[in-house]
Amino acid sequence: MSLAKFYLDKLQALETRYEELSSWLSDPQVMSDPERYAKLAKELSSLEDVVKTFQDYKRALKELEENKLLLEEEKDEELRALVREEIKLLEEKIESLERELPLILLPKDPNDEKSVILEIRAGAGGEEAALFAGELLRMYQRYAERKGWKFEILDVNETGLGGFKEVIARIDGKGAYSRLKFESGVHRVQRVPVTESSGRIHTSTCTVAVLPEVDEVDVEIRPEELKIETMRAGGHGGQHVNKTESAVRITHIPTGIVVSCQNERSQHQNKATALKILRAKLFELAQKEQMEKVQQERRSQVGTGERSEKIRTYNFPQNRVTDHRVGITNYNLPEVLDGGLDEFIDALITHFRMESLKREEESLRLAA
Repeated sequence: MSLAKFYLDKLQALETRYEELSSWLSDPQVMSDPERYAKLAKELSSLEDVVKTFQDYKRALKELEENKLLLEEEKDEELRALVREEIKLLEEKIESLERELPLILLPKDPNDEKSVILEIRAGAGGEEAALFAGELLRMYQRYAERKGWKFEILDVNETGLGGFKEVIARIDGKGAYSRLKFESGVHRVQRVPVTESSGRIHTSTCTVAVLPEVDEVDVEIRPEELKIETMRAGGHGGQHVNKTESAVRITHIPTGIVVSCQNERSQHQNKATALKILRAKLFELAQKEQMEKVQQERRSQVGTGERSEKIRTYNFPQNRVTDHRVGITNYNLPEVLDGGLDEFIDALITHFRMESLKREEESLRLAA
């Protein structure tokens, strides 16, 4: 295996740019301009990983060539054996770098470092689906705890048996979206419900949506496009509940999106939280429209990860969890529901990066 010319050309161009930036950053004129210096330093930092890896690759190629020449010239059999071992190690390193370099050349998702708005909704299955929504909520809460992220419930719509028709939470942590974005979709549970007297296995579903949290500057919301209603909070909450109109419901008139929040103590806090959720929903809608436009232009639909697709099954009788996108099955369901998601998430990240790589290679070939 060797890197295709279009990758080598791209890598060489990035190395040249990296060297230019390094030179400029040592220029006194640039150093005296803090704003320009910060901009150039940020660009240099963004190129560092790929350039250092490329330079490592070129060094390995050079050392391999030198060792092959040495093998031809060396007469001592003991030294030749050492050189052959070195050649083998270098070939393995080069092969690994040739797999790694195209992947780190892929454009980064600008949302990857953002925090997350998580929505879980009960789907088919009535009360059983609502109970499963609660288990999914705890699963993501435990995963966030394992990662050291902050987990905060923003809004809930509970059922009588302790499940959730809908629950919205915020997961605050660097890189949260990069790890959780492939969780969006339909999660299916197969088990004997607590409400089932005959012992038959039922299938229920919940929909999970993972949205990047966006700043006010990312999404403009005009006040005249909003219908804001206040009401008394419902559900558990002690004496405070139902005595003041602290709950807020906001309707975005152009899109018809409705969000509500009642978990905070004041109307002002609930309004701020509801607007935060609305911004994330509008941002997702804009991204979806843009993606659909691109897909129509390319005329290629390759597995979109839409929420209507069943992405994962949690089978209680068989103690297994299967992710249908990557074909991985884990036979320790309690561990998964306790936040043990990294096996699936790591595989999904690799899978979707490889899919992106195929599309990128096709684009580069067409452009060549």
